[in-house]
Amino acid sequence: MELQEKIPVPIFTEVDRDVFLRDIYPERRPALLRGVNLGPCLERWTVEYLGQKGGDRKVKIHVSTVPQMDFLHKNFVYKTLPFNEFVKRASETKHSDFFLCEDESYYLRSLGEDVRKEPADLSKQFPDLADDFHIPHFFDPDQFFSSVFRISSCGLQLWTHYDVMDNMLAQVTGKKRVVLYSPQDALHLYLSGDKSEVLDIDEPDLKRFSEFVKARRYECVLEPGDLLFIPALWFHNTLALQFGVGVNVFWRHLPADSYDRKDPYGNKDPVAAARALQALERALVALDELPAEYKDFYGRRMIQRIQKRAYCESLSGDKQEACDTTLPSILFTNPG
Repeated sequence: MELQEKIPVPIFTEVDRDVFLRDIYPERRPALLRGVNLGPCLERWTVEYLGQKGGDRKVKIHVSTVPQMDFLHKNFVYKTLPFNEFVKRASETKHSDFFLCEDESYYLRSLGEDVRKEPADLSKQFPDLADDFHIPHFFDPDQFFSSVFRISSCGLQLWTHYDVMDNMLAQVTGKKRVVLYSPQDALHLYLSGDKSEVLDIDEPDLKRFSEFVKARRYECVLEPGDLLFIPALWFHNTLALQFGVGVNVFWRHLPADSYDRKDPYGNKDPVAAARALQALERALVALDELPAEYKDFYGRRMIQRIQKRAYCESLSGDKQEACDTTLPSILFTNPG
């Protein structure tokens, strides 16, 4: 018996800018776009070609003895390799040259020139390869934030997390499973920052993560040439079914000043959200000054206030009236 129903991500074909902006983008839901022109990369990007064009530029990579990488507990190490050597190793299942063990897994998330200040941009870091990849014109040029190489060994699985910008994940070679969860299911994902503590989403520890089964699981398999639209705040978990090369394109869908200017990765919470979370932390510290029963009572009042202001008021009609009775039970569980 499956823990969660698998809801297929809808597939769209013959999508151009007008169709995307009219029929797909306003829905704010994941969509798999098939048949979009991604350029000659689909035919050219073999391991040999990537190594030749990418050259010996040094890249910082994740290396792990197990394919299920865990960012919260850091079960990997960072290493540096020439790009051509990295691609060669990542495409292998057994390695004659290795850091930790002969079947170690590799993952590259490309970085900007100055990793502390500049977002990744294929046209700057890998200009010869960038010419092969056509970024879909589904957003205005001034909204562009970054284009990121995602290259991983077969079997490599990345932790569940969300991004604060809209993005497109283009699968150029290999196949990749992507599982997604709605922002509305955040309370069931046991968050630590922008990441879920539920590392194994296929066989979760339900004694620790009992609420996880309530999260609705959206799923798709990306094939070469597919493009997955991932709206901001949608959680996603990827599993490389084969050695694969992808390009992740992010763009600013909110006004530019909504984002942290010192964020080259594009994963820091919007400025206003960060302020709100900091204020919440101060409020929780203030609650600690109260006796337990007062802390519990005013904590519940805070939850109701947040629900009514941030969620209920966004609804209309009967949904708004019913909102006060629909707060997930996890928040009102009596710890005593």
